[in-house]
Amino acid sequence: MGVQAFGYFGVGASSLDDWSGFATRQLGLQQVDRSETCRSFRMDDRKQRLIVDRALAQGESYFGWEVADAAALDALAARLEAARVAVRREPAALADQRCVQELISFRDPAGNQLEAFHGQMLADEPFRPGRNISGYLAGALGIGHAVLMVEDFATTLAFYRELLGFRVSDYINRPLTACFLHVNPRHHSLALFKHSPPGMHHLMMELYSLDDVGQSYDIAQAEGRVAVTLGRHSNDYMTSFYMRSPGDFLVENGWGARQIDDATWQPEEMTTVASFWGHEGLIRSVAGDGPPPGHAPASPPEGRRAPLQVMEGNYQKLSGVCPWWDATRGQARRPD
Repeated sequence: MGVQAFGYFGVGASSLDDWSGFATRQLGLQQVDRSETCRSFRMDDRKQRLIVDRALAQGESYFGWEVADAAALDALAARLEAARVAVRREPAALADQRCVQELISFRDPAGNQLEAFHGQMLADEPFRPGRNISGYLAGALGIGHAVLMVEDFATTLAFYRELLGFRVSDYINRPLTACFLHVNPRHHSLALFKHSPPGMHHLMMELYSLDDVGQSYDIAQAEGRVAVTLGRHSNDYMTSFYMRSPGDFLVENGWGARQIDDATWQPEEMTTVASFWGHEGLIRSVAGDGPPPGHAPASPPEGRRAPLQVMEGNYQKLSGVCPWWDATRGQARRPD
């Protein structure tokens, strides 16, 4: 048994106050710890999900991946060591700082600092958001997803699949190379893109309400943070936008992503990374100010669309019947 959720994310920062303002006023997270060198934030019932540490260099980060229990952690450590991956069994003092029972640390082939843990601690009090939001879809699904740029794509992908147990959701080979990976019903907890230079592109956090995303968008616009406009992805169906964080990566706020049932899911080769609509600036956020990619991604076929992904109790059915819609809705959407 491998990884089962993206449990927490830590990042180095030169300014803790910038992160506190961004995390609470923009994202609506709850600040739960404040010290001279570190700030931590909640987004759900867990004691912490985001850790900002001034003791780490700007741009340095670590990813906390959850496993089921102590036996699963030992099995993962043994599997890594058998593959000649250097594994450090971290002391109880660090586990306490991470609010987990036990953890190990190691690096992926791209050099990213990873931590695997079990027993993430629950908070004693309900989540109190930093601004008025309905909350984040997290819990057993984890904090959200991370997108990493890597140079040795094949080796890094094999590491996550074969040693950590990630499973392929979908992938693309042209005009760029990428793979979206899941460890639970969330469509992807990690995506890898072949890209130079390497680094982290973005961290995604999924809200319960589309209105929460829209209000986050308004705040980001007012503060000049919007890097990628509002749009809807064509693989996970997420409606989202991307904003500049105080770090060296973007944060995606989204709503309404599809979920995966491993019993029936079949990985699919994507023919484009273009969204159904919107997300202007996404390709530029990858390419930067340099020359555009040699082959721009194809647009989705005209009329391509997908049903909204909603939870019970989070929608109201409209009254009345539209004969035209009833006759054409099955023809207008692309079969999954």
